[in-house]
Amino acid sequence: MKILALDTSSNGLSVAVMDNEKLLSEYFITGSKKDHSRKLMPMIEEILKDVEVGVEDIDYYAVSIGPGSFTGLRIGITTVKGMAFANDKQVVGVNTLDALAGTIEYSGEIICPLIDAKNNQVYTAIYNKGQKIVNDNVILINELTDKLKFLNSKIVFVGDGAALHEEYLRNELQENCVIVNRADVLPVASSVAKVASDKIKKGETLNSEDLEANYLRKSQAEREYEKKYTS
Repeated sequence: MKILALDTSSNGLSVAVMDNEKLLSEYFITGSKKDHSRKLMPMIEEILKDVEVGVEDIDYYAVSIGPGSFTGLRIGITTVKGMAFANDKQVVGVNTLDALAGTIEYSGEIICPLIDAKNNQVYTAIYNKGQKIVNDNVILINELTDKLKFLNSKIVFVGDGAALHEEYLRNELQENCVIVNRADVLPVASSVAKVASDKIKKGETLNSEDLEANYLRKSQAEREYEKKYTS
């Protein structure tokens, strides 16, 4: 079972090919989200060539569906929908927070992925032993730490939001704060592929036309419009 997975939800752009849960290859670059549309297809073509897999050999297409960059998500989802439709294949939408949490393995500890949502806000969820115990939310970082203090447990943070707010998190949570400091704090396609593989086993696949983004909130333009014309 071959999966072509994409993540375009952040400044990072990654593409991965997985075959029967074995990662064959992954390409990852960072840069402006504005470049994703220009760089994505050449990356897909190059990685398929690298692993000697034709488009016709791909069984499923997987993509992160959010939360994350509105522009980036649209690029990845549109690309996957087009390729899956053209090749009559099913797609798998993967929650970006699930994929980000899946990049690390800490037994017995709570994992809290954080994606920067601007203005001191983060997209987040909470996981314990691989299970999501608090659903996706967008929240101010100080409100999040206030809630986390009641857990009285070590919490592992990962993501660009964790890197951005590292000092604040450490000050607020003290010894219960564990920050994953490494280059791959962004969601990656290999983790998208891993989550997608589990979803495929459960029959959680979609027709390409049914794939939708999970933005969690309205775009800044939409919020500004509502503020101006409906208040």
